[in-house]
Amino acid sequence: MSMATHQSTYNYAKKFSNYKDFYIKHNDLIFSKLGLGTFNKEPYKEENYVFHYIEGVKQAIKSGINLIDTASNYRYGQSEKEIGIALKELYEENAITREELIICSKGGFIQLDYPFPQNPYTWIEENIIESKLALKEDIELDQHCMTPDFLEWSCQRSLENMGVKSFDIYYLHNPEMQLIKLGYAKFLKKIESIFKRFEKMADQGLIKYYGVAVWNAFINPKNNKERINLEDLVQIAQKVGGDNHRFKYVQTPFNLAKTSIYTMPTQSVKGEECTLLQAAHRLNMGVISSSSLLQMNLFKQSFKPETGYLLDPKMILENDIQLALQFCRSTPGIISSLFASKAPVHIKNNVEITKIKSTPRANYDLIYKV
Repeated sequence: MSMATHQSTYNYAKKFSNYKDFYIKHNDLIFSKLGLGTFNKEPYKEENYVFHYIEGVKQAIKSGINLIDTASNYRYGQSEKEIGIALKELYEENAITREELIICSKGGFIQLDYPFPQNPYTWIEENIIESKLALKEDIELDQHCMTPDFLEWSCQRSLENMGVKSFDIYYLHNPEMQLIKLGYAKFLKKIESIFKRFEKMADQGLIKYYGVAVWNAFINPKNNKERINLEDLVQIAQKVGGDNHRFKYVQTPFNLAKTSIYTMPTQSVKGEECTLLQAAHRLNMGVISSSSLLQMNLFKQSFKPETGYLLDPKMILENDIQLALQFCRSTPGIISSLFASKAPVHIKNNVEITKIKSTPRANYDLIYKV
């Protein structure tokens, strides 16, 4: 078996039976409430391409985190390759099986290579346009492409990078980048062709489920030209895949400073305005939140004491990073929250939130009034 299974993810969670409500079932898989992300916000610095994530990935998996998230363009494929190395070492140690892990990647951005090609434009011409994966006009800002052929090629390349046969979730990455150019009607037609290909890839066993990963597209106001309504995407999935379609997840930012998916009615389902989390619930979609620590920008000043008290009344947690993760982990409607960390010691510190239960709903909602 080359994908996560219910029994194996359940067996994995049982290894950490001392953890407090840290696992959740969705689509017959057991997810850890924290997931490890591998995004680095400064991709052009040479030092970011020295191997970083191998020990961090191993520590996360050994610490009870079974959701591993990356993307084809993160550090131009290096993040994927390092995850692959970490997984291989864990398999050899008999520390984990593939079926216990929920492994995700994304396609849409052009990965290039590392070491960098001498001329990126020549690389794109030779590898994408001449290979007939896309036309020149399909590529936005020399960095984003979402033709079905390019996305399948990108997925195959990511699988090879990571040494796995299939992804449990494969995301279309930031499709809103092409929304203004296409206009909403043409954009949805493009999504239809992509979802049709993703359903075929699921039939072939390359992916188990697929999703869409965005930045602000689900929380932009109605009149914003980069707004996507989730119901429209679900209707397309139903059209191309029927009631058993594999479009099951969205990924979007959420943290103490960026709470719109919980607080703002930016979506509509059957004509009724609602938040993204409400829309996802009504449409039977899972939400994975990203940017839980806002690339560490949440910590320029200490949290208010009242916030800490509401999140952790017994004052067991030791720092604001843990509190920030506790906030995301406690949000009703979110399956798992991603954080990025390279250092094993930081990962061990972050999973200390498992010593306490999720914040009760009454306390959680009071945080928005502090």
